[in-house]
Amino acid sequence: MKLLQLLFSKSSQVPRWFILLFDIGICGAAYVLAVLTRFSLSMDTNLFYTSLTVLPIVLLVKGVNISYFRLHSFVLRHTSVQDGLRIFYAMGTSFFFLFIIDAVFNYVPGKNNHLFPYSILLLDFTLSVFLLGAFRVFVKLMYIRISSFSDQKKINFAVYGGGTAGLTTKRKLEQEGSEGIKVVAFFDDEDHHQQKILEGITIYHGKLDLESVLQRYNVKQLVIADPHISISKKQEIIERCLNLNVAVRTVPPVEKWINGELSFKQMKQVKIEDLIERDIIELNKESIGKQVNNKIVLVTGAGGSIGSEIVRQLLKFKPKKLLCLDSSEIKLYELDAEIRDIHPSAMNTFAEVIIADITNASRMERVFEHFNPDIIYHAAAYKHVPLMEENPGEAVRVNVNGTRILCDLAVKHNLERFVMVSTDKAVNPTNVMGASKRIAEIYVQSMWEHIQKTKKGNTKFITTRFGNVLGSSGSVIPKFRKQIEEGGPITVTHPDITRYFMTIPEACQLVLEAGNMGKGGEIYIFDMGKSTKIVDLAKKMVKLSGLTLGKDIQIVYSGLRPGEKIFEELLNDQENALPTHHEKIMIGKVRSYEFEEVQQIIAELVSLYDTQDNMQIVGMMKKIVPEFQSKNSIFESLDNNVILPNSSDLQQMLMK
Repeated sequence: MKLLQLLFSKSSQVPRWFILLFDIGICGAAYVLAVLTRFSLSMDTNLFYTSLTVLPIVLLVKGVNISYFRLHSFVLRHTSVQDGLRIFYAMGTSFFFLFIIDAVFNYVPGKNNHLFPYSILLLDFTLSVFLLGAFRVFVKLMYIRISSFSDQKKINFAVYGGGTAGLTTKRKLEQEGSEGIKVVAFFDDEDHHQQKILEGITIYHGKLDLESVLQRYNVKQLVIADPHISISKKQEIIERCLNLNVAVRTVPPVEKWINGELSFKQMKQVKIEDLIERDIIELNKESIGKQVNNKIVLVTGAGGSIGSEIVRQLLKFKPKKLLCLDSSEIKLYELDAEIRDIHPSAMNTFAEVIIADITNASRMERVFEHFNPDIIYHAAAYKHVPLMEENPGEAVRVNVNGTRILCDLAVKHNLERFVMVSTDKAVNPTNVMGASKRIAEIYVQSMWEHIQKTKKGNTKFITTRFGNVLGSSGSVIPKFRKQIEEGGPITVTHPDITRYFMTIPEACQLVLEAGNMGKGGEIYIFDMGKSTKIVDLAKKMVKLSGLTLGKDIQIVYSGLRPGEKIFEELLNDQENALPTHHEKIMIGKVRSYEFEEVQQIIAELVSLYDTQDNMQIVGMMKKIVPEFQSKNSIFESLDNNVILPNSSDLQQMLMK
């Protein structure tokens, strides 16, 4: 009885020495059975007893091999195919050594007979493998049977994926997860897997049976273990589970398993990013590699969300020199530490961090003269709408004048390529930040047209325009996550507000692709997918956190912030888009401007910074970008055709 408790108890562990002795005993029984089987028809007493006298040698050889292959070191109640292979290897090795011992004994002078008849060795090998394996399977089945009596106290799990990864996931859940986990169902979309039994558990059809089975077994968590599942399919499964308040975990790809073994801690709860993620973008890596190979690449705003990811992407291509420039000391310190961890040799060879402010013309001149970059990815900008609405002079200083300084230096030093990161908020802007980015776009575009007209310079100027990126500083997802952790409430500005979302890696990959394909003068617009209602995003994050909306946490509406749109756009009414060879990248056809006039009026706008007169600064911005109509802002009063001194008919002057 004590033995049964040791073997089948959930908490007790059978001593290894005991299992070793038990296995040796099974091997002894197998050898005796082999001898009895060999002589059952014609019993030769002398030969029978001779065979038994060599039993100690058999047990010694098998004991050594059992110990070497560590058959006694693995938990019996979690026996797997790998344990069966170890038994086979241990007994096969024993057969080989016993065969060698017999061959040596057979050739000893005066002996000339077999110590172990070959027929007995073969029977012994077969019986030993069978009995050792059968013993372990018996223990496992008894453990499952005994455990079933306490299943009512367990949390029911289901696994999506009926293949090897799914089976491994099931075993890890039961072994490492906790004593309170029970896997009650498998799901799979392959027809040939349907209604099959896998370790006593039925495989159901994922598309047809998911909801009914989850409800029938009162499943609390589902683990997606199918390594080949598409992103869209995974998102569909998560949505269906959320509707039933079933939590979802995902298993990482096999190549990310630790030493080839899956760990329970690697089964992560899904995040809101998983519901917005899209299929991986296929980059023209060969072309991008050729473009940056043996080139000096400068990334401005390298410490920010977009800039740092552009750096990570470029590190893979190993340019001649990768310059990471930012005005934030702490951001560059963190980036430097990350590069040293991920690419330990990069900081000593081709990567370098530079602390500099893009609005400091003399400092930037020094950077260009010293490093002589070939390509710029310009991601430095002030981007937070409410803050720029309160500080329009800073938006002009950084977003407009900083871009102007970099453009002028790019032409002066004859750079090959200038890629500007812009925003969808530059389209029909309703806030200062969006308007400042649109003015920066105008300067970049007109500079390219000036080069084309005068043939003075070879720099290709390219602009990329996209919407919100998931997880960037100041975005709604980190904000909502923090509010949920603090118990709420979750604040949403308006029930109808929608936004386009894209993951940071996806956005930066498209920036690299667009920068690579650009011939000059283009404004590239990215396919942002479907717009998402922010309130729906908040509700899904609540469900993913295991909370109940209205009971555990509340959503409150705080009202639109100054300059905030309800709907974002990628093109204005006077623009249209043309396709490119990449399905997710389009070229926006925008108005043309005369560079000399643009240069003059932007210089006038920048000079207004010294006045610190917000109304005058924003008024000038509205003259340059007539579609700039403020929303929920003190600057709405400027939309009533207020004429500023020395600024009449600016738009006609700027446009061709």
